[in-house]
Amino acid sequence: MRLLVLGGSVFLSRAVAEEAVRRGHEVVCACRATSGSIPAGATLVPFDRTQGVPAELAEQQFDAVVDVARQPSWVRAAVATFAESHWVFVSTINVYEDESTAGGRPGTLPLREPISEDVDLKEHPQAYGPMKVACEQIVHEGASSSMVVRPGLIVGPGDPTGRFTYWPSRLGDVADHPEVLAPGNPQDSVQVIDVRDLAAWIVDSAEARRTGDFDGIGPTTTIGGLLADAASGTGAAATFTWVPQDFLAEQEVQPWAGPKSVPLWLPRPEYDGMLAHDVTPSLAGGLTVRPVAETARDTLAWVRENPDAEITGLTRAEERTLLDAWQATL
Repeated sequence: MRLLVLGGSVFLSRAVAEEAVRRGHEVVCACRATSGSIPAGATLVPFDRTQGVPAELAEQQFDAVVDVARQPSWVRAAVATFAESHWVFVSTINVYEDESTAGGRPGTLPLREPISEDVDLKEHPQAYGPMKVACEQIVHEGASSSMVVRPGLIVGPGDPTGRFTYWPSRLGDVADHPEVLAPGNPQDSVQVIDVRDLAAWIVDSAEARRTGDFDGIGPTTTIGGLLADAASGTGAAATFTWVPQDFLAEQEVQPWAGPKSVPLWLPRPEYDGMLAHDVTPSLAGGLTVRPVAETARDTLAWVRENPDAEITGLTRAEERTLLDAWQATL
């Protein structure tokens, strides 16, 4: 198979290119390559998507295209150029308007109203999901055949967001800080997917010319179970202290990501469905997933090999202050 990866230098798109090369496919990565390197064995075609598709790329033919773009004009131009290829478009679960209903899947949850023009996400981050809806429509309407994958929280080695990475990193530090702040209710639902598993499924789908809409998610579990699995994978003898979300909010702790945040924590019940989608259709569509313990183990190893890796969340001092404040209320 001759595969075009629109990207190829960062996290998921790089993992896709790497997996395709490993299988012996001819892989072309079209990107600026300013944020990272493409995998060995792939061919780089310099591509600044703000400038249109270069002739060097437009004149080539590909069996399949994998795209992770979020700006509709970029997707529109690429689909028009490679309409005869099979497309696998990487979207997001943020296309769903309903984030409170657990057990949703494609076809059962309403989508956001599409935004078909490019929007600066730094100024208007809420446009991310609606623009992805528009991108999905462009792919389905313009490509000869297509599959849309809507990932949830993608995790594992190489994660540039540092969200899940917080937990293996924190658990790798329990020798010095054995008491770990755990957010909310241990029964709260969460789900993650290892970037390597998602990449393998995307390449599988390109090979098989799989069509339709799927969520790119792992099985639903509880945050208590996920942290226990992560502790097992990292070999951490941690003591988890569960702190209710109301107290965290009172202390101005942020959910999900960023400074003074606890990653994986989402306010409930308004986000009960965001990390609780039905994985059954995706598993039936060929997705296979590895244990969270393995992902946590490999993520910690990657962090230790890359000390400058992005890690979002509480500092150890902030965590200790919060734990002391919570225990003072008991």
